[in-house]
Amino acid sequence: MVRTFEASADVGARSRAWFDRACELLPGGVNSPVRSFRAVGGSPPFIERGEGAYLVDVDGRRYLDFVLSWGALLLGHDAPEVREALLDQLARGTSYGLPTPPEVELAETIRAFFPSLERLRFTVSGTEATMSAVRLARAATGRPLLVKFEGCYHGHADTFLVRSGSGVATLGLPDSPGVPPELSALTRVVPFNDLDAVEDEFRRHGDRIAAVIVEPVVGNAGLILPKPGFLEGLRRLTEDAGALLIFDEVMTGFRVAPGGAQERFGVRPDLTTLGKVIGGGLPVGAFGGRRDLMERVAPLGPVYQAGTLAGNPLAMRAGLAQLEALRRRWPFPDLEARATRLAQGLAHAAAAAGVPLQTVAIGSMWGLFFRGEPVRSFADARASDTGAFRRFFHGLRRRGVLLPPSPFEAAFLSTAHTDADIDAALAAAAEALAELGC
Repeated sequence: MVRTFEASADVGARSRAWFDRACELLPGGVNSPVRSFRAVGGSPPFIERGEGAYLVDVDGRRYLDFVLSWGALLLGHDAPEVREALLDQLARGTSYGLPTPPEVELAETIRAFFPSLERLRFTVSGTEATMSAVRLARAATGRPLLVKFEGCYHGHADTFLVRSGSGVATLGLPDSPGVPPELSALTRVVPFNDLDAVEDEFRRHGDRIAAVIVEPVVGNAGLILPKPGFLEGLRRLTEDAGALLIFDEVMTGFRVAPGGAQERFGVRPDLTTLGKVIGGGLPVGAFGGRRDLMERVAPLGPVYQAGTLAGNPLAMRAGLAQLEALRRRWPFPDLEARATRLAQGLAHAAAAAGVPLQTVAIGSMWGLFFRGEPVRSFADARASDTGAFRRFFHGLRRRGVLLPPSPFEAAFLSTAHTDADIDAALAAAAEALAELGC
């Protein structure tokens, strides 16, 4: 059950003290910008432990967690299968710098879910995966340009920091200083769900476009679904122009469907990037796709990519344990049913409170926007009432429910969330929305 804390936008004394210490050492007191709570105000709770669907901070406050390490923890916090795999691996060592059987086993398991990944390469982060996929696409096509979509976030590599989502949007930052304009000019940005704009880019630059990279379901500008035919249109346009289609499924992999958005929407990309879930909560990423493309990667081919900790045995064992548990339990229909019930319940509570609210759910991802009209693009998302989100976020936090601290991020469910947890979250949300409607 959730419980109400004091009516304050801030956190407990111990968390605040830790944050003050962190600010003396870390930029903004954090190691990833959106954790700073800059978008919602106040300071972040410092977490002591995770238990199933809950987080407990250093002040002993217990939160029903819908962040779940930004989608990585599909089994929830401290899942027994993952813990046992990690403890077993710890007894064997933490890193070897040489190949291990779990790398092969995890790759086989991923390919069983994602048949389009005929070959894949593990990395340490999603940013490395997307950066490497784009390098490979440019090498394979001999072309320089990349098409991406406004509000889609593909990591913090220079190529991607042009009208990005996630923390860039959350903090209201322009294209990042430190990225040379000559490099930014190689990235063409168009609105998500606007196939006409993509067609125009191909009419003008088709012979120079190496790839189109897209979050097939946007999770870094809030949760935005593709219009019918949009992903199919991207597949057609890239094929016709001899360009590659890259699906960034770092967030959507195993979330919107067992085989990601490509399974859900029946569109097969040339290259795919993965992360989050495939590491079971440990740092990991991967990129892969057509065999002929991946055989261009060193040591088979000239496209260089490397990483000392890529394929780290701890991450491989944790990811394998999580994916094997998912394959045994097959919780995907139940997760989607709960996510849908949560989204619909929030919409009903908002209507009762007289608060404009759009909600959406797909798979085990869900999101909300404080506006009266559906959200189809990043421009729509930016037109939502971010002040209302800020007040709602703290209204839930005071009641022990934790959302991502940004109006431009998706939220998540895990197998640890029960029907009672959904009921508790909806009860807390009804009270917080009623406060907004006053």
